[in-house]
Amino acid sequence: MNEPPIDPDNFFKTACKFEAALILVAIVLGWIAAINPFEFIIFDEQAIINGITGTLPLCLIFIALNQLKLKSLQKIRRVLHQTLGPSLYKHHWTDLFVLAAIAGISEEILFRGVIQPWIENAWGMMAGLLVSSVIFGLVHAVTALYFVMATAVSIYLGLYLDYDNTRNLLTPIIIHSLYDFFAFVIILHSYRLEQQKAK
Repeated sequence: MNEPPIDPDNFFKTACKFEAALILVAIVLGWIAAINPFEFIIFDEQAIINGITGTLPLCLIFIALNQLKLKSLQKIRRVLHQTLGPSLYKHHWTDLFVLAAIAGISEEILFRGVIQPWIENAWGMMAGLLVSSVIFGLVHAVTALYFVMATAVSIYLGLYLDYDNTRNLLTPIIIHSLYDFFAFVIILHSYRLEQQKAK
């Protein structure tokens, strides 16, 4: 059995700290760009509903892609399985929710709260959406296909930033957090089944 590429015992705390630190990055970049990263986090019922319903297509796509036998997709599954499986194996579902929430909040504040509007201010809305999404894809580029998939997800999240022609960062935060939580649960469930079969 391959050794996990990162220390499973330290992964959860390290991941939480790293993701939370992205908020500090957003604050610094926001200060440089004269953008308030938190300006468009508006708590309202419609944003929550949009966030929940906006998560469903991503979850269905995740399930569908999980069924395909393409080598490129199998490589992504193997990397995620080997990285996240051992690292989250001993954790409760509430831990997965906390990690997903921190990742969703911090990454959306950085990418949709600062980077996208920063580029929009310089080059327009379409450039803001596309360039911020490519950057998002690059920092998630486990493989070339994963880069494309992460970029596509980022475009989806960026479009939801202005859903109903009302800018609200809460909607992509909810979608991102719930989708990550769903993915964590599926990956961990698959890993645990594999461990049981191996016994």
